[in-house]
Amino acid sequence: MKPFIHDDFLLQTGASRELFHGYAKPEPIFDYHCHVSPQQIADNHQFSDLADIWIGGDHYKWRAMRANGVDERFCTGDATPHEKFMAWAAAMPHLVGNPLYHWSHLELKRYFGIEEIFNTQSAPAIWERANARLPSLRVHDILSANKVAVVCTTDDPADSLSTHERIRGLGIKTRVYPAFRPDKALGVAHPEAFNPWVERLAHTVGSKIKSFGDFMDALKSRHDAFHAFGCRLSDHGLETALSEPCTEAQAQAVFKAARSGRGATPEESARFGSYLMLAFGHWDAHRGWTKQLHLGALRSTNTRLLSKLGPDTGFDSIGDLPQARPLARYLDALDTTGQLPRMVIYNLNPADNYVFATMAGNFQDGSVAGKVQFGSGWWFLDQKEAMEWQISALANLGLLSRFVGMLSDSRNFLCYTRHEYFRRVLCNLLGSQMERGELPGDMALVGGMVRRIAFENARGFFGLEVDPSFGP
Repeated sequence: MKPFIHDDFLLQTGASRELFHGYAKPEPIFDYHCHVSPQQIADNHQFSDLADIWIGGDHYKWRAMRANGVDERFCTGDATPHEKFMAWAAAMPHLVGNPLYHWSHLELKRYFGIEEIFNTQSAPAIWERANARLPSLRVHDILSANKVAVVCTTDDPADSLSTHERIRGLGIKTRVYPAFRPDKALGVAHPEAFNPWVERLAHTVGSKIKSFGDFMDALKSRHDAFHAFGCRLSDHGLETALSEPCTEAQAQAVFKAARSGRGATPEESARFGSYLMLAFGHWDAHRGWTKQLHLGALRSTNTRLLSKLGPDTGFDSIGDLPQARPLARYLDALDTTGQLPRMVIYNLNPADNYVFATMAGNFQDGSVAGKVQFGSGWWFLDQKEAMEWQISALANLGLLSRFVGMLSDSRNFLCYTRHEYFRRVLCNLLGSQMERGELPGDMALVGGMVRRIAFENARGFFGLEVDPSFGP
């Protein structure tokens, strides 16, 4: 019997195998959205053990462990690394059918050469073998082994970007760029968090922020600074697009109230956020950036554990929020003035796949192929079934051949197997259609599309410099 993760994993037809091995697998990785640490890239971080590289910061795994009845001390608490690892091993047999079962075994195979099924019986030997391999798996080793051409991290406007300056001087082949993520600028509903962040922004720009005008000037200054560091992407995580009418005077009043300690109402927050999002869109269009909208997450739903553990610890969900009208209004407001930047729009609710795919088609203007992209399966949807849904929706309603492909969206440096996983899913879907006669049996046609989706489309679309060793 073949190992679980074998060369033709997920590839069910001859055409699928030819597409993957001949066209997708050789391509470099263009990871245009992730949450890996720029500091760890700058330091060429050495991970201390398998729990450090595999479990630390990974809220996907924490959710699964909690669902398996694991106490919090083995997820985010003070248990030893080995204890956390063994708790993860105990959860693994219960994850059959969950994408974490695929991903975890794929990571063990690719990074550590381990083919055994992971469980409590195999865990002690896996712990020893993987830890022995870690000295040759520093961060730069991982980037090089995976042929990662580009990494775009997720960076707050208040970040100094000094870490990116250090990375720039390292001489590694992987190009690492910041991406502008100004979500905290919209936080006027919570002055207790918003005001300290404004002060941090002021410190970064080196001037006091006394007025709303100062605030907008500071944000624009950081946008300019990000551009100087090579940034060409912005990113926003919102429940829905923000498109409420708001004058400068109204935004100024909301800002002034928040600075005095009064939290904005939901209506005021929506207007204030809309004002900022319109400005951000104009800045992106002027600079030739691509704007990413991650829409539909219902975040921090467990308030008890949010107060104990903080955000991004595994208590978020898919939201059933109305998306079509606010997204249409936001895109139209930018398009009406000729200031619609390149966009990638991501949905978290699969029920919205056709909404987002058709919305992208509404704002193609012929200036750029695929100017508004229906983004890849994201977060809860970056697994086989949902990837197939997204690919099929895009193929049915848009131009799959112009798709900019997969991103890792991960805090974990073992995440680059996500790109392999996506490519296998894509090739299996298209190869199966070829063998059923739904697509021509033309490898040059379909294989060329696969190659472009894997790397070339993203390289051309985002306009980021790539090391010459990754090809023309």
